[in-house]
Amino acid sequence: MASSIQDIYITGLRNAHALEAQADQLLSRQVERIENYPAMRQRLQQHIEETRRQSKRLEQILQAHGTSESTLKDFATSFMGNMAAMAHAPMQDEVLKNSFANYAFEHYEIASYKALIEMAQQAGDQQGVQLLQESLQEEIAMAEWAGQNLPDVVQTYIRLETQGKKSGI
Repeated sequence: MASSIQDIYITGLRNAHALEAQADQLLSRQVERIENYPAMRQRLQQHIEETRRQSKRLEQILQAHGTSESTLKDFATSFMGNMAAMAHAPMQDEVLKNSFANYAFEHYEIASYKALIEMAQQAGDQQGVQLLQESLQEEIAMAEWAGQNLPDVVQTYIRLETQGKKSGI
């Protein structure tokens, strides 16, 4: 049996909601641990709030289509986000690993939102397109910040590490 455009779109929306749940957990665990990187801490806190707004937008779109997010997917991906964040915790260079992972994760989210926008257009959901574009712009801004901030993180890490100070996070 073939899937309808609507079915594909709803699945994509649920997957994106679960992805945002994972992002929330991943970033929240990092913010709890950051000590020596105040600009990173501030930007991650800001992006956590953006992530929560993105989840609300996805819920709004799902409700407009008479459905809701997948609690099971949200739980599973939130758990994975927690585990991913904690996997880097014992590493001496935790902040670097988190920075690389965040940069990659933001690009994954960008691709997800671009695909959802295409699905929304195919499904004729213009209101959804507008909401998804807001989230896409936030993800692009975060990815750009992560890429631009990476040299500063590396420089701070090297400076702290070579001075024998706590450098990992």
